[in-house]
Amino acid sequence: MRDGYDTSPFNPVPAVVWLLVLPIAAMELVLSAGEGGLAGGAMGVGWRQDAFQRFALAPAMLRQMIDTGQWNPDFLMRFLTYGFVHLSPVQALFGGIFTLALGKFVAEVFRPWAVLAVFFGAQIVAGVVYSLVPYTQFALVGAYPAAYGLIGAFTFILSARLGAVNANRARAFGMIGFLIGIQLVFALIYGGTWDLAAKIVGFATGFVMSFVVAPGGPAYLLARMRQR
Repeated sequence: MRDGYDTSPFNPVPAVVWLLVLPIAAMELVLSAGEGGLAGGAMGVGWRQDAFQRFALAPAMLRQMIDTGQWNPDFLMRFLTYGFVHLSPVQALFGGIFTLALGKFVAEVFRPWAVLAVFFGAQIVAGVVYSLVPYTQFALVGAYPAAYGLIGAFTFILSARLGAVNANRARAFGMIGFLIGIQLVFALIYGGTWDLAAKIVGFATGFVMSFVVAPGGPAYLLARMRQR
């Protein structure tokens, strides 16, 4: 066999990315199977609602803990679990695709622990801010805030590479600008919820965290501060 003909046409996905994507996929497969009558019998139809009760983050949870001063372990766990349950198979599909694509790019530059830190850091901070916004009522679910954290890390990497060749760093923000613009248009046409705020916070968290967790991050941050 000629050299190169036995290699895969697809670049391998780092294990840390599968660690994030597979729980999303597994959860949705189980919930969809229940809704489709393929598993769980009559009980399976209600599995998604039961998953919301167990894993979703209701804004009132954080507000209640702050008001009472009692930190409920179940409520605190929701900041880590809400990203793995979705409203529909379509939402789960795109959440998984975003996580897979952006996670692969980021994981090729960041160490595995840094990828996890960005993903869950963005998810936690987005959940906190979303819960503290006075007008939020609907429970927060889905991988998007965490995936937007990976977009933040992706933007950081592009910005660093553009800066290294003295190119316009603003080009690195093209993806997030496009995504937010599209969602604002849809929100104006069809109405929207405050979950867009959680995505923006997730992006900002991932971008800022990258100054610390990226390879050479603290040194890069110090150099940028000296330039100012």
